[in-house]
Amino acid sequence: MTETFTGNFTQQEPLPDDAIEAALAVLRHGRLHRYNVVPGELGETALLEQEFAAQMGAKYCLAVSSGGYALATALRAVGVQPGDPVLTNAFTLAPVPGSIASVGARAIFVGVTENLTIDLEDLEGKLDQARVLMLSHMRGHLCDMDRLMQMCDAAGVIVIEDCAHTMGAAWRGQLSGRQGAIGCYSCQTYKHVNSGEGGLLVTDDAELAAKATMLSGSYMLYERHLAAPGPEVFERIKYTTPNVSGRMDNLRAAILRPQLRELDRQVERWNERYSEIETGLRGTPGLTIVERPEEETYVGSSIQFLLLDWSPEQIADVIGRCAARGVEIKWFGGAEPTGFTSRYDSWRYFESERMPVSDRVLAGIMDMRVPLTFSLEDCRMIARIIRAEVGAVYQS
Repeated sequence: MTETFTGNFTQQEPLPDDAIEAALAVLRHGRLHRYNVVPGELGETALLEQEFAAQMGAKYCLAVSSGGYALATALRAVGVQPGDPVLTNAFTLAPVPGSIASVGARAIFVGVTENLTIDLEDLEGKLDQARVLMLSHMRGHLCDMDRLMQMCDAAGVIVIEDCAHTMGAAWRGQLSGRQGAIGCYSCQTYKHVNSGEGGLLVTDDAELAAKATMLSGSYMLYERHLAAPGPEVFERIKYTTPNVSGRMDNLRAAILRPQLRELDRQVERWNERYSEIETGLRGTPGLTIVERPEEETYVGSSIQFLLLDWSPEQIADVIGRCAARGVEIKWFGGAEPTGFTSRYDSWRYFESERMPVSDRVLAGIMDMRVPLTFSLEDCRMIARIIRAEVGAVYQS
C-alpha cells in the first residue's frame, strides 16, 4: 500500500509550561515595555540579554524586535551608509538583502557552492569591493570559518553573521555568531526558539554594542541593560546615534528564557530527525546529499538535497508527487518567489550579474523543514516517500 504522510510541516511544539507561566506573570503585572519596571525589578528583556550573552560567551547582547532588525542594526552600528556596497550570499532569505536595502546600501552577491555555503573563491575576488560582509549561514550550513575570517581580516572587511539558522551550531567548537564582529539571531516561530518574532544581537565590541542599544530605542535608559557596556561608552555616542525603535518586549523575552535553557537538548532532537531523513535519502539515484564537514556542529531544523541538472518540469513533478503523499518540499530554483523561497535575481531592487556556477546549484536546491513535532518514524516515512518519488521521476 502506498504510504501517505499526514503530519504538518508548519506546526511547532507547544511552548513549555515554564514559558507559559512566565508569560502569564508578565500579563498579570502588565509591564510589557522593556523599560517599564518597578524599583529593584530586573526586567525580563534585560535578564534574557544577560543570560544569552553568557550562553554565547559574549560580552554584550541586545534583544530586538526581529532577526531582520538585528541585521539592519548591525549594519548601522558598523557605519554602513546609503550607497555603500555590502557583500552577501546569493543563496539566502529575503530579509538579508532586505536589511541591506533598509539602510540604503547596495548588495554585492557572492556565489554558492554545492555544499550550500558561500563560495570562498568568489568571495576572495570581491573582497576589495566592500568593507562589510553580511555572511548568511543559510539553512544552517557553515563554511570554513577559519579561512573566511583569515581572508576578511587580511582585507580589512568587517563580518556580520546572520545566524538565523545556526543558533546552537558551531565551527570547530566555536559557537556560530562568535567569529565575526556581530552575530545576529532570529527568534521567529520557525527558528530554534519561538517568540513569534524577535531577534538577538551579540558582540564583544563595546562601541558597537552601545550604538546598537541606542539604535534600538533605549531613550537614554541604557543603565537598565544587564549585558551592555558601561555608561562612559554611551556618553561618547549618545548624541550622534539615532533612535530607530525596534525593542523586544518583556512578554516575548519571558517566553524565550526557558526555551534557551533547553536549546542544547532541542538541537539533539533536531539532529536525530535530520539523521533519519539523511540516512533514508542516501543512495537515491539522481539525488545529491549535502555533506557536512567534520568541523561543523550543525542544527538539523531543516534539510536540503540537490537535484542537480534536472529540468524544471522534472523537479515540479517530484514536488507535486511528494505533495500528493503529504510531504511538503520547497524549491529555491523556481522562476518566481514562492513563500520563503527566492534567489538573488528575485531581489530586483539591486543590480546583479549572472553567476552561472551558482545558478546551477540554486536551480537544484530542494528544502524541507524538520519540525520537532515529527517522530523518528515520521522522518523515516518521509525519506521513503521522497526516495520513491525522486526515483520514479529519475527513472522515467
